[in-house]
Amino acid sequence: MATENKERKDIEEKYKWDLQTLYKNDEEWEASLAPLKELIAKAGSFKGTLKDAASIRKYLDYETEVSLKLDNFYCYANLRLTEDTRKGDAQAMEAKAMQTYAEFMQAVSFSEPEILSLSNEELAKAVKDPVLEPYAFRMQKLLDRKPHVLSAECEELIANFLEALSTPDKVASNLQNADLKFDSVKDSKGEEHEVTDSNFIFLQNSDDRVLRENAFRSYYKGYREHINTFAAAYNGCVKEAVASASVRKFESSRAMSMAHEHIPASVYDGLVDTVRKFMPEMYRYVALRKRILGVDELHYYDVYTPLSKGSTKIYTYEEAQQMVLDAVAPLGKEYVDRVAQAYKDRWIDVYPNKGKRGGAFSSGTYRSNPFILTNFTGTLDSVSTLAHEMGHSQHTWLSAHTQEPQNADYTLFVAEVASTCNENLLVEQLLTKTTDPAERLALLNEYLEGFKGTVYRQTMFAEFERAAHKMAEDGEALTPDSLNALYKGLIADYFGPELVIDDEVQYEWARIPHFYSPFYVYKYATSYSASIALSEAILKDGDAAVKKYLEFLSMGGSAYPIDELKHAGVDFTTSAPVERALTKFGRILDDAEETVKKLGF
Repeated sequence: MATENKERKDIEEKYKWDLQTLYKNDEEWEASLAPLKELIAKAGSFKGTLKDAASIRKYLDYETEVSLKLDNFYCYANLRLTEDTRKGDAQAMEAKAMQTYAEFMQAVSFSEPEILSLSNEELAKAVKDPVLEPYAFRMQKLLDRKPHVLSAECEELIANFLEALSTPDKVASNLQNADLKFDSVKDSKGEEHEVTDSNFIFLQNSDDRVLRENAFRSYYKGYREHINTFAAAYNGCVKEAVASASVRKFESSRAMSMAHEHIPASVYDGLVDTVRKFMPEMYRYVALRKRILGVDELHYYDVYTPLSKGSTKIYTYEEAQQMVLDAVAPLGKEYVDRVAQAYKDRWIDVYPNKGKRGGAFSSGTYRSNPFILTNFTGTLDSVSTLAHEMGHSQHTWLSAHTQEPQNADYTLFVAEVASTCNENLLVEQLLTKTTDPAERLALLNEYLEGFKGTVYRQTMFAEFERAAHKMAEDGEALTPDSLNALYKGLIADYFGPELVIDDEVQYEWARIPHFYSPFYVYKYATSYSASIALSEAILKDGDAAVKKYLEFLSMGGSAYPIDELKHAGVDFTTSAPVERALTKFGRILDDAEETVKKLGF
C-alpha cells in the first residue's frame, strides 16, 4: 500500500465518515450557534436560587440539556478539524466551539460553589430527596469534591481562563499535525518515501532496515529542530496542572487528576512497581527480537518491525472489516450487528489524507452515533486499530442507550477496556485459524506488541509524567535537556541492555499527545490488564462472562470505575490484574520462542 497521502477530496466518499447525525452541513452547524448562546445566557437566571432539591433539580435539567447541545456543537467542529488540520475554516470552527464551551463553563461556574455553600444538614436533606434521584451519583461526586471547590467568584475567574489554559495543547497539536515537516527518505533500492506523522509507524513496520533507519532519523530530526517549542508547551501544561492542584488544595497534580475517578495513588504506584518486577520478561522479548532480526545491534528503529515475514501481509479495508466481525462474534449477535451497522452507516473515516490528524480515536455524543478516525494502511496493526476503536464505539453506544445522559459518560480509567478486549479477541481468533508457524509468529508478535505498547510502554509514560510533574512541584525547570534526559533514561530501563540507545530516542516524548491530558496514559496499562482477564473469561466461560462484560459496558459513568470493574470481575485494589496480565505475556513469549525454533532461528 502506498505511503504517500492523498488530498481529502481524492478519497472515495464511502471511506469518509458521515457527520450528518450531528449536523447536515457546516451551515446548519453555524446556524445552531445563536440559539445555543441564548440558552447559555439563561444560566444567570439560576444564580442565587439553588437552595433546595427542587431548585437544584431544575438547574441540573437545564445544565444537562445545554451540555447535550454543546457536545454536538463541539464534536462536529472538532471532527471537521481532524479531517484536515491545515484548513483555516475548520480551525476557526473548532476555536469558536471551544470559545462557546468556555462561555458555558463561565456562565455555570457559580453552580457548584452555590450548592456546596449549603449547610451539611441542608445538603444531606437535598441529596436524599426523591426529586434528585436521577442525579444521585452526580450529587455524590459533587459532595466528594466539596473540599476542593472554590468560591463562586474564584470559580468564575478560573472559567474565564479556560480557553487560554488550553493553549499549550493547541500549540503542540498544531505544530505536530499541521506545521511540522519531515525530509523525504530513500529505501534500500533508492526509492523515495514521504515521511509524515501519520505514516511514520507504517514505515517503522517495514522489513527494509535502510528505510526504517532513514525514516527514524528524518522523523526525530524534525522533532529535534522544534524541541524548544515542544518543551515550552509541555512545561506550560505541567505548570497549569501544578498551579490548579495547589489552588484547589490537592497535595499534587496527580492527586487532583485521580480524585475525579476515586482512584487511589496505590493503583498508579502499584502498576509501576509490578511492571518493573516483570522487566526481565520485557528484556527476553527484546533479546528475541534481536535474535529473529539477525542484527548485531538492535536499535529503536528495529522495535516495531514485525518478527515474521508472514506479518508483512497487507489487508484490504474490506478484509479488515470482516476480520473484526469474526473476532467479536463471541460477544453475541446484537454486538456483531451493531459493528456491521457502523460499517454501513459510515461511522468511520478510514484512510490517511494530507493534513489529517494522525493516529486513531473514537468520538461522538449522546445523541449521535459514535465516530471513528483511523489512518488505515493495511497492516495487521491497522486491522487491530479498527477492532480497538470499534470497542470504544460499542462501549459508548451501550452506555448512551442504557444510561440517562448525566450517567452515560464512562471515565478514562475504564475507557480502554472495551478497545483492548477487542484487540485480544482478534488475535486469539486469528491464532485458532492458523497452522503456519510464520503466520503464528506474526500473530504472537502482534500480541506481544500489544503488551509492549500498552502495558510496558504506557507505564513508562506514566513514570515520565510522575517524574516531570514532581520536578515542577519541586521547583525544578522542565527544560529540553531535563525532559530529554528523563525520557532517555526510562527507555534504557524499560528496554534493557540489548537495545542501542540512539540520540534520537530522547525526543520521542515530544510526539506523545496524551501527555497534555495529565495522568491519563497509566489507564491504558490498567485497562489492558483488565481486558486480558475479561477476554480470557469471555472465551473460556461463554455466555455468563459475556453477560457480565456487556453489563459493565452498559454502566457508563453510573458508578466509580473501580466498582464497575469489580462488577465485571476485575479488582484493582490488588496487584493481581497486572500480575496476571504480565504472567500471560510470559506464556505468549514462551509460545513465540517455541515457534521460532520450528522456523529454524
